[in-house]
Amino acid sequence: MPYEEAGARREAAHHIILEEREQLSVSGVEEVESFDENTIVMYTSRGTLVVRGEGLHIEKLSLDGGDLRVEGEIDSLSYEDDHRERGGGLLSRLFR
Repeated sequence: MPYEEAGARREAAHHIILEEREQLSVSGVEEVESFDENTIVMYTSRGTLVVRGEGLHIEKLSLDGGDLRVEGEIDSLSYEDDHRERGGGLLSRLFR
């Protein structure tokens, strides 16, 4: 048995495949927080991912496997910085 700390949890693999800005496949999805035709917000094993575009719809969602497929015109993918909540922003670090 390989060495692992008791209770240690392995993170799910996280991959993003964008095809022709019209089809997006994401793995490592833990939860979809919200979605509409312009924005999809999801929690992944590597942080909160925000997808923006037009005419977005979820084609496939499998939370058991952590897979999500989106179709529509995709304009941007961005991660929210979860570290800001824990450590504060740049200004809070400067004024410590």
